[in-house]
Amino acid sequence: MSDGRADKQDIAELLIRYSTGIDTRDWHLFRSCFADNVLAEYEGIATWDSADAITESMKAIHAEMGRTMHQLSNLAIIVDGDGATARAYVDAVLMAADGQSGLNARGVYEDRLVRTGAGWRIAHRRYTMVHFGTI
Repeated sequence: MSDGRADKQDIAELLIRYSTGIDTRDWHLFRSCFADNVLAEYEGIATWDSADAITESMKAIHAEMGRTMHQLSNLAIIVDGDGATARAYVDAVLMAADGQSGLNARGVYEDRLVRTGAGWRIAHRRYTMVHFGTI
């Protein structure tokens, strides 16, 4: 019987793809992290009920920004068959287009994931803001 290490690694890589997709503005990669009918609740920002909706919104939000950097840490992943939960801290640097000023958002992602034919996908995400300030 597997101890779930491969699944945990796949989920960790999925979370990294999310950060990579948003920071590189690779919206196809970003969108691929979510189940089609994802419920994404970002405290103080918005709530979305589909992968297309969150992708289009993040694309618009980031269009006027300069570079961004979403760092994840303290990943805690629990796999239960074809479902899983993940919790990760996020420290996001969101620079303005001028590259001289920006914002820093820190918080926690709490995810419920599902195994699909294409791999693990985020089915429900709750982002809780812990800190928000200027750089």
